Formats: sequence, structure tokens, C-alpha cells
Amino acid sequence: MVPLTVAADRIASSSLTGAGVVSACALLFTVASFWWLHARQGRLKAWEPHAFAVIVDGSTARLRLPLILHNTGPKPIVVQDIILTFPDEPASHLPLLWVSSPSRLQPGPDEEAKLPAGFVVPGREALQLFIEFEAPFSAFLPEARDYKAQLQVRVGHRKGWRRLLTFSLRAANIIDPGRYTVYDNAPVELTKEDQRRADAALLELLDEHGEDSPPDSRRQGDPPDDEGDADTSH
Repeated sequence: MVPLTVAADRIASSSLTGAGVVSACALLFTVASFWWLHARQGRLKAWEPHAFAVIVDGSTARLRLPLILHNTGPKPIVVQDIILTFPDEPASHLPLLWVSSPSRLQPGPDEEAKLPAGFVVPGREALQLFIEFEAPFSAFLPEARDYKAQLQVRVGHRKGWRRLLTFSLRAANIIDPGRYTVYDNAPVELTKEDQRRADAALLELLDEHGEDSPPDSRRQGDPPDDEGDADTSH
């Protein structure tokens, strides 16, 4: 009878150990699922804009972009500020600062000026918006070529500027820089006439601007040319 009792005790102990392991795994799965579904900090994603609007006059350059921001996690992300930089250009190229949030891509006289303000991208949602950037004219001199452009953001849950999106800004498509209008951001082959018009308009702007250099209007805390990681999840 003693061997039978020992065997029964061992079986019971083994069953209790197995039940404990199952219970612990179930608890871990429940906690992990709750964190993933409700408490995880996601990333902010954006995509290359398909078009842009631009105007360059004797003192400033304005650039308007249509953006779609997607929050990959369940927690909302607060966007405090956005700038547009050109990491491959000389240090004299100041960032284009966020100056307004228009309601559409095509500029028009009936628009209401909406000053930049922080906004929230809800969890697992996408947000469409238009952002207008500005810089002194000589700090952004759009030549007829592609530029490596980079959007950087300040988010509420992290410190400093974070790289959001790097894309090609096809300034070669700008054929009338003195008129605020929309251009395609897809690569196109300009005709000789379009190229001549774009070059003539740019030379006219340079003649009007002269040799004056703009004041340094860099916003306090602006980043270096290449800063941080696109990941805003930590």
C-alpha cells in the first residue's frame, strides 16, 4: 500500500504543477493582450505627398503639403510641432516652419487663416490635414531638381525632434514660382519651354531679392540636419 500512496502523491503533485503553469500562462496572456490592445504606445506614420503647393516671392517661400498621419497603437499621440528640413543641403538652408493649417491644398482668397496648433492623432486612426510651411526666400531657393525633404515632429510623449518622413520634393515641376498654385509631386519630364519659363521666373525673383541676407528666424530648439529616429513609440 505504501508504494501506491507514494505514486498517488506524485501524480497529484504533478497535476498541481501543470495547473499552476497553465494558470500562469493564462495570466501572462491576459496581461499581454490588455497591454497590446489598450496600453501600447504606437508609432506615427506618414506617406509621401502626391502633390504640393508653393509660392516664392521677394521675401519668403511658402510650401503647402497634404499629409496623412496614422497612429499604429491604441494610445493617442499628441503632435506639438512640425518642420520641414533638407538634410542634404548646406547648413544655410533653414527649416521651413509650420505657419498655418489650411483647409485645402489649393490656395485661395476665401481661406481663413488658421494658426498652427497642436493636435491629437487618436489610437489606430488616420488623420488627413494640410500643413503650410514658410522660410525666408534665400533660405529656400527652389532649383529645378529633386530635393531630399524630411518632415520632423515633436510629440507629447517624447523629447526633442523625431524624424517622421523622408521623401522627394520634385521642385523641377515648379514652372511659375510667383503664383501660389498646386504641382504634381510625381517625376515628370519638363518641356524646354517649361524649363525656360521656370528658369526665367527664378532669375526674376533673384534680381528682385538682390544680395540681402535674411535674418536667422530659426525656431528655438530647432534640430540639426539629421536627428533622431522615426520611431515615436518610446
